[in-house]
Amino acid sequence: MRLWLSESERRPDPEPVRADARKALLAGTIGWIIALGFALAFSGSLADAGFGWFVAAAAIGVGLGLVGLVVVQLRRRRDRQGPDGPPAP
Repeated sequence: MRLWLSESERRPDPEPVRADARKALLAGTIGWIIALGFALAFSGSLADAGFGWFVAAAAIGVGLGLVGLVVVQLRRRRDRQGPDGPPAP
């Protein structure tokens, strides 16, 4: 088995697969919202056990998920408009 191929022997790289990250981000954000709800419901017990930081961690997870959804939406909008930006009026 050869570990190195010359440039002439290599096949071209495949085209990247277009993936929709919105579904993954939405599922993760919903998971963090559920975790935040449970953490808020049991915040007293969590604080007594030394796990009061769970509320902050879940809130940060929700915030990052929302930021991710906004970024993905902006990138999708930019990709739909093309490289030259929106059409002139």
